[in-house]
Amino acid sequence: MLKCQNLTKIYKMGDNETVALENVSFEIKKGSFVAIMGPSGSGKSTLMHILGALDNPTHGKYLLDNKDVSKLSEDQLAEIRKKQIGFVFQAFNLLPRTTVLRNVMLPLIYEETPKEKRREMAEVALKAVKLDPKRWDHLSNQISGGQMQRVAIARALVNDPSLILADEPTGNLDIKTGEFILQTFKRLNKEFGHTIVLITHEEEVADWADRKIVIRDGKIIEDVKKKVK
Repeated sequence: MLKCQNLTKIYKMGDNETVALENVSFEIKKGSFVAIMGPSGSGKSTLMHILGALDNPTHGKYLLDNKDVSKLSEDQLAEIRKKQIGFVFQAFNLLPRTTVLRNVMLPLIYEETPKEKRREMAEVALKAVKLDPKRWDHLSNQISGGQMQRVAIARALVNDPSLILADEPTGNLDIKTGEFILQTFKRLNKEFGHTIVLITHEEEVADWADRKIVIRDGKIIEDVKKKVK
């Protein structure tokens, strides 16, 4: 479902060039749980922006569901971000004075989904991340960080996207809460078949995935799948 072919990204400032990615190639199949890991400045954030249709490579191709994302217009890219990619961020990015339920319904409002259907779809997503229904009518700034991240995951799920892209999703959480969030991703992958790409700089976070792609200085230096026991 996802294919990168010789992705290269070069940033230019005057006469200076910075190569953020160099000939990066890999494929991710539907239903996979993959971690892309690397230190700060490795190129993983640049790669994440390309995978999320937020930026285009300087050279190479990125195909999502057999569409060459590199050749799409801004309107087409916006449509892909809206319908095919669910984003989960380190900072949650929830509306603070809005209820949990309405935060999850937000992408459906933009899609002009009928009101009753919006609520039904949001409830399904919240149940999938096992958030207590007693919290659904709370404002998002009245719940814990772990609960906020589960709401963010539910919002990413609500449109049933092809790809869930999680950028450092445990970065603002304590170890125990972070593990619960990673367990949630694992369950969504194993039980519901969601394709998940997790961006991280932490080895222990990457270890939750079934495959680990390590990037350094803009190049893939390791691509390892877990052995099936």
